[in-house]
Amino acid sequence: MSWQERIIAAHLAVTDQVSHGQRMKSSRYFVWQEDGSNDLAAGNGHAERAVTGTTDLFTKREFDPWADALGESLSGYGIAWYLSSVQFEEDIGFWHTEWVWEVT
Repeated sequence: MSWQERIIAAHLAVTDQVSHGQRMKSSRYFVWQEDGSNDLAAGNGHAERAVTGTTDLFTKREFDPWADALGESLSGYGIAWYLSSVQFEEDIGFWHTEWVWEVT
């Protein structure tokens, strides 16, 4: 399974309300985006490749159960992650939760 397939599967295990890099017209959705790499260099080359990225949950629900479900799903797919931030976006009326992940 490629890194993209693992990331997509981890999100789809929670919901089909997920997009790659683009906002959705919904009151509850995930957006994921790769943003770099954390490769292991050895022997004048790349011994291992890792892709880093973020997932953002935008929701009108305070304490949305999708937040816990995503963490469990990422772990279940062997994807390293941490919770980066949780905030209320007053200007748009959404709770915004962000995870940072790394996948090989």
